Amino acid sequence: MYGADDSENVNKAAFAKNCILARRMIEKGVRFVQLFNGAYASGGRLNWDGHNALKEQYDVHAKILDQPAAALIRDLKQRGLMEETLVVWCTEFGRMPFFQKGSKGRDHNPDGFTCWLTGAGVKPGVSHGVTDELGRRAVQDIHPLYHFNATILRLLGLDYDRLSFEHNGIQRRLTNVEGKLIPEVLA
Repeated sequence: MYGADDSENVNKAAFAKNCILARRMIEKGVRFVQLFNGAYASGGRLNWDGHNALKEQYDVHAKILDQPAAALIRDLKQRGLMEETLVVWCTEFGRMPFFQKGSKGRDHNPDGFTCWLTGAGVKPGVSHGVTDELGRRAVQDIHPLYHFNATILRLLGLDYDRLSFEHNGIQRRLTNVEGKLIPEVLA
């Protein structure tokens, strides 16, 4: 189901094995598991950072990611583990809707990109937020990253208002003073 036996795509098989390991860890009660996809050589491109040859690069990475990731979520659901497991799929940036000058890739886009959540406490089937017609920037239901982080912390059962750390002699919150929940995505 995961593609761990794919002898033609060793990177996919390796990622699939990591997904199976993640599921086993969750079954055993490990509270936090992080899967990272993209830190492998694939035709000279080491990750999803598609500045130069986005289509060529993403065609390689998608074949590695899609089947194992889908199988992990399906497997967690079949085993009844999604009720207590939060899956967060996120990157640090989106991609601009147009090519980067002089290349076949796209530059970073901090103003309009997709993250998704599923599992424990997440309202199923909700799409929240809208970008402009080109996908250049968010234009409706705009949230700073602090809101996303506050929502994740709440879903993890943590009071984001009380999580603070000292920095330069000042108590600061992990979600800054701006952090608020995004109630539309909460079940």
